[in-house]
Amino acid sequence: MKISKIEHLGIAVTSIEEALPYYENVLGFKCYNIETVEEQKVRTAFLKVGDTKIELLEPTCPDSTIAKFIENRGQGIHHIAYKVEDGVNNALSECDSKGIRLIDKATRGGAEGLQIAFLHPKATQGVLTELCEE
Repeated sequence: MKISKIEHLGIAVTSIEEALPYYENVLGFKCYNIETVEEQKVRTAFLKVGDTKIELLEPTCPDSTIAKFIENRGQGIHHIAYKVEDGVNNALSECDSKGIRLIDKATRGGAEGLQIAFLHPKATQGVLTELCEE
């Protein structure tokens, strides 16, 4: 698997509107995109930090993965996403062959038109890992 960069850091928040003033007014980042990903029951906001993005994740319903995460752990870092150059499906096959537990066996649609898949944190040193490709 060839990872070219950290694509983004996902941060779970209860409200994008409440979180944005900290990122924009205190840290000086600019939100450039807000969208809803119905399939994942999440609303996202993206901010740029150099070449890396911060993705704020707000649940759109109580049974979403992000809502459950916030309920169990509170707001905060949810995942780290890496851009893979040789395709997410190839990366998933490689991880599977090395005994890494997969959450997704194939890619699915994510925010900003990316194809994404997740590796289970129990197999990745406790860090929920997202693999992304354009």
